[in-house]
Amino acid sequence: MPAASFVVSVPGLADTELEPEPLDPGQIVSGEPVVTGKVLWESPDGRQIRGVWQITPGVVTDTEANELFVVVSGRATIEVENGPVLQVGPGDACILREGDRTRWTVHETLRKAYHISL
Repeated sequence: MPAASFVVSVPGLADTELEPEPLDPGQIVSGEPVVTGKVLWESPDGRQIRGVWQITPGVVTDTEANELFVVVSGRATIEVENGPVLQVGPGDACILREGDRTRWTVHETLRKAYHISL
């Protein structure tokens, strides 16, 4: 059965308590970024995930899943290898494609609400 329609209260996301999600040290390019997050919903087959994620300032690399996210707070520059440079801040919606290799320069602690499809 497909996932039900849903709404997430963005004002509530600003205060949601998050749990540590340690970065692989190989992903850190500069600074001492700290990642925290919280899964709010996961489909029974584990292929759809919705949650909140936060990263403190620094520069990191990642290989993305299919993701739609909305920035709740903070600012970052996301450089997609062989693709665009994305500037994101509060209220911006962003789509990343599975396999995108990215470099995140986090200027201000960034918090986002996300939906990932695996």
